[in-house]
Amino acid sequence: MAPSLPQVGLSLASGCLVGFSLGLVGGGGSILAVPLLVYVVGVGDPHVAIGTSAMAVAANAAANLLNHHRLGNVVWRCALVFAVSGVAGAWLGSTVGKIIDGQSLLSAFAVLMVVVAVLMLRKRPSPKASTVHFNRETAPWLVIIGLLTGTLAGFFGIGGGFLIVPGLILATGMPILNAIGSSLVAVTAFGVTTAANYARSGAVDWTIALLLLGGGVFGGLAGSRTAHALANRKEFLNIAFAALIFLVAIYMLVHSVT
Repeated sequence: MAPSLPQVGLSLASGCLVGFSLGLVGGGGSILAVPLLVYVVGVGDPHVAIGTSAMAVAANAAANLLNHHRLGNVVWRCALVFAVSGVAGAWLGSTVGKIIDGQSLLSAFAVLMVVVAVLMLRKRPSPKASTVHFNRETAPWLVIIGLLTGTLAGFFGIGGGFLIVPGLILATGMPILNAIGSSLVAVTAFGVTTAANYARSGAVDWTIALLLLGGGVFGGLAGSRTAHALANRKEFLNIAFAALIFLVAIYMLVHSVT
C-alpha cells in the first residue's frame, strides 16, 4: 500500500535526521532509523520497519563506500573476508528476528540502543600510522568477529558500524581511518542480506526506503558540514547524540510495556 502524503513527508524528514546524525557523529547514527519509522512515520509492523531500515542503511553505506575507496581508505582483502563471513550471520540473524514477536523485538532494540549510547561515550583512538596484519593468524579472527557482528546486524536490521570498526582494529591492527572505510563493505553487505531476507517475507516498504534514502542524502551533507564546523566540539556532539539515543531507548521501553 502506498504511503499517505503525511507519511511521505515524515519519511523524508526521518531520512534527513538519520543522514544528518550519520554525517555528524558517524557510527551509531543509523540506530535512529527503526524508532523513527515506527513512532514517527507510523510503520505499524516492527518487522517492516527493520527490513526497510536495513535497505536504506545498505544504500547509504554503499554511497559512502565509494568515497572512501577513492581516498584509498578501504583495505579490501580484510574487508571482504569480514563481510563474506558476516553475510551468513546476517541471514541467520534476520531469519531469527522475523519469527520473534514485534514488540519483543522493539524492546530488545531499545536495550541495544542503550549499549550503543554507552559505546559512543568512549573515546575513539586517534588516527595514526599502523601496519595491517592479514595472515593465517588474523584471518580466523576476521571470520569469527564478522560472523558474530553480522548476526547482530541481521537480527536488528542495523549497519553495525559501531561494532565492525573496533572488530577490524582488534583483528588486524589497522588504523582507525582504514577501519571506518573498510567497515562500509560489511555494512553494505549485511544490510543487503538482511533486507533481501525480509523482502522474501514482504517485510520491506520500498517506497519508504527510497524516501528515507533520499532524505538521508541531504541530511548527510548537512551533517558533514556541521561536523566540520564544530570539529573542535566533537566530544560534546558525541555526548549529546548518545543522550538522545538513550532517551529514545527509554521511550521505546516504556512504550513497549504500556
